[in-house]
Amino acid sequence: MSSVASAPVRVRFCPSPTGNPHVGLVRTALFNWAFARHHGGTLVFRIEDTDAARDSEESYEQLLDSMRWLGFDWDEGPEVGGPHAPYRQSQRMDLYKDVAQKLLDGGYAYHCYCSQEELDTRREAARAAGRPSGYDGHCRELTAEQVERYRAEGREPIVRFRMPDETITFTDLVRGELTFTPENVPDYGIVRANGAPLYTLVNPVDDALMEITHVLRGEDLLSSTPRQIALYKALMELGIAQRIPEFGHLPYVMGEGNKKLSKRDPQSSLNLYRERGFLPEGLLNYLSLLGWSLSADRDVFTMDEMVQAFDVADVNPNPARFDLKKCEAINGDHIRMLDVKEFTERCRPWLQPPFAPWAPEDFDEAQWQAIAPHAQTRLKVLSEITDNVDFLFLPEPVFDEASWNKAMKEGSDALLRTAREKLQSADWTSAESLKEAVLAAGEAHGLKLGKAQAPVRVAVTGRTVGLPLFESLEILGKDKTLARIDTALAKLAA
Repeated sequence: MSSVASAPVRVRFCPSPTGNPHVGLVRTALFNWAFARHHGGTLVFRIEDTDAARDSEESYEQLLDSMRWLGFDWDEGPEVGGPHAPYRQSQRMDLYKDVAQKLLDGGYAYHCYCSQEELDTRREAARAAGRPSGYDGHCRELTAEQVERYRAEGREPIVRFRMPDETITFTDLVRGELTFTPENVPDYGIVRANGAPLYTLVNPVDDALMEITHVLRGEDLLSSTPRQIALYKALMELGIAQRIPEFGHLPYVMGEGNKKLSKRDPQSSLNLYRERGFLPEGLLNYLSLLGWSLSADRDVFTMDEMVQAFDVADVNPNPARFDLKKCEAINGDHIRMLDVKEFTERCRPWLQPPFAPWAPEDFDEAQWQAIAPHAQTRLKVLSEITDNVDFLFLPEPVFDEASWNKAMKEGSDALLRTAREKLQSADWTSAESLKEAVLAAGEAHGLKLGKAQAPVRVAVTGRTVGLPLFESLEILGKDKTLARIDTALAKLAA
C-alpha cells in the first residue's frame, strides 16, 4: 500500500527546458500525474530554468506544447497560475538568495573558497589513500584571518551546505528503507561563486515553499536525496518548510545494449513519436509499463483505468527496457479502440502536405471515408496511413521495384489479362464479386487466390502488401482499376 501523508497529496513535475522532451521525462510526468489524480491531489508543473547557458524559450514552449499534446492537465503552473507563483525558477531568484542568506546566518551553510585545482588535488590524494573523495570540509571552520587572506587573493566563494555528522535513513516509496552514512554524503555546493543558485538549493526550496508532499523522480537523482533531506530539516528549523516530502525513485529506462536511454538516443525523443503518428494515449499506455502494470495479464488500458489503479508501491525498482516494437503494437491497439469517425480525423495531418505525396485537389473525401475502416484495422502508427491509401489519390501508383519483381513472375501478363476480363464483367458494387473474378482468373491459370491476387495488387497499388485488396478495388472504381492493369501489362510487355 502507498504511503500517503495525512496532508492532501501535492506532487510536482519540474523539467528543465533544454532540447526536445525525452520519453523518460514523460514517464516521470505520467507517474506523478497518475499519482495526483488517483489521490485527488494537486499536480504542480514547475519549470527549472536556472541554467541560462542550456535553457531556451523555444524548449520552454515545446515543453508546454508536449504536455498539452499528451493530455496532461496540471493544477498549478505556467498558463494556470496558483498560490505559489511564479512557477519558473528564473523568476524566483530573489527568493533563493534570501533562503541562502538565512542558511548562512543560521550556520547551516558556509562560504567555501577552495579553487577547483585545490579540490582536484585533494580528491586525488583521498582516492590514492583509499578514502572517500568528496569534499573534505576544508573551509568548514575558517578563521577570520583565513577568510581575509582568501579575499585578499581575490577568491570568490561558493556557498556550501553543512551536512550533519549523522547517518540518514529514509523509506523510499519504490525501494524500501535506504541508509546513507555521513562519509558518503559530504558537504555540497548550493550557490555558485557568481551568486547563481544551484539545483541542489532551488529544487528543495521550491518543494518546501510549494508544500510538496511526495517526490516521484528518476533513479539517477537517488544519491542527492540524503543531501536534500538534511536541507529540508534545516529549512524546517528556519520555519521555511513544513515537512520532509516522501520520496519514490523510478527505475531507469534502458535502451539498446542495456544502456540507460539518453537524450542522444534517437528513440528517446518525444517529437519522433508525434511525427510518426503515435496516439498520446497509446504512447502513455506503453510508458506506464516501464516500471508498473495494471495487472499481470493485461497490457492495454485507458488512462482513466491507470489513474484508478495506480499505486506507487507497485512500481518495480528494476530497470525497464524500452521495446519499440511493443510500443508500436500497443499503439496499434489504441488506434483500433477509436471509433471510426475519430480515427478519420486523427489521420488528417498525414493526408495533407507535407506528408501526402498527392495534390490536395486529388484527395477524395468519400473515398477516404470508405477506406478508413479497413485502414484502421492495419495501422500501428497513424503516419502509415499515407502509404496505405496513396493508390486512391495518386494519378498512378508508385511501383516499388522490389514489390514489382516479387509479384510479376513468368505468366503474370497472361494472368492479368484474364483478371482484367473477369473484372470487366464483375459487379463493382460488391467486393465479394471482385474477389470471385480474381479467384476465377487464378483457377484458369492453376493458381490459388493468394498467388493470383499478388500481380493484381501490385498493378493497382504498387505494393505487395496493403489494405484488403477487393474492398480497395471497389473504392478505387472500375475505370481506374482496369486502366492500371493496362499500364502494368504495357510495362510487362516493355
